[in-house]
Amino acid sequence: MSQDASTKQVVNSHEKRDAKRREAPSAAVVYEAIRAEAETELTRPMIGLGWSALAAGLSMGFSLIAQALLYSYTPDAEWTPIVSSFGYSIGFLFVILGRQQLFTENTLTPVLEVLRVRSMSVVGKTLNLWLVVLLCNMVGVAIFAFALSYFDVLDPKIDEALKTISTREYGHPFGTVFVRAIFAGWLVALMLWLMPFAESARVGVIILVSYVIGLAHFPHIIAGSVAAIYAVFNSSHSFLEFLFGFFTPTLLGNTIGGVMMVAAVNYAQVAYSSNGDKEKSNAEASSSGNKRSSDGSSL
Repeated sequence: MSQDASTKQVVNSHEKRDAKRREAPSAAVVYEAIRAEAETELTRPMIGLGWSALAAGLSMGFSLIAQALLYSYTPDAEWTPIVSSFGYSIGFLFVILGRQQLFTENTLTPVLEVLRVRSMSVVGKTLNLWLVVLLCNMVGVAIFAFALSYFDVLDPKIDEALKTISTREYGHPFGTVFVRAIFAGWLVALMLWLMPFAESARVGVIILVSYVIGLAHFPHIIAGSVAAIYAVFNSSHSFLEFLFGFFTPTLLGNTIGGVMMVAAVNYAQVAYSSNGDKEKSNAEASSSGNKRSSDGSSL
């Protein structure tokens, strides 16, 4: 073989490897990366999950603060929500990048493992995880809302913005809140589906998706509860209004949105892929997981 032909073959080999690296990951690869994380989450001690979920509830409170600050310092106009809704993304950034446990995240990751294994023991572990994470999320939310209500955390002029934002969580029929909450759960799960291979675009993905949730006012069980409970502490609304007018329909909608619209649908497309694709996805996801572990950047 001539030197030119040998050089051409080497160059082509390098080009092929480069092209391979630039390929978009298949749905099976994304599925395997998220499912592998679900295995880890389901085996974590409940006390660790609880503390992580408590931190997530506290962190999500900053979405309300950021919204109120932007709302207060933006001129009163029709386009004001376009600006103030960016504040909604702050809590999601803290929670997801900080690897804290959020209830709506867990409507995707462990459900993929449930669909794969189809074992009652895994179902039981998933239900326990949901209960612990939701309860601790809500404790964190309540602590944050209590602090905003009874301590001078912010400038008094921001209080009006807080009250205005908090009252928006009420006043809609049960069915309307439920349907809107499905879209919120759907979007959060879609965001998490994108995260394993988003790499440097992770921050942008989190901001854009959560911004849409905030701007469209799709109720989120944790982020929305900060404002809703703040209204209860300020006597603008009763606890029963919170429980039956916001919490229950939002919880049901978020859960259905996350489980049915993403976990079930995306699992179905992977389940009917060829065995070769599945083996390839396992190898690629394992390689990706090792890379994320080495650089510390995981979902």
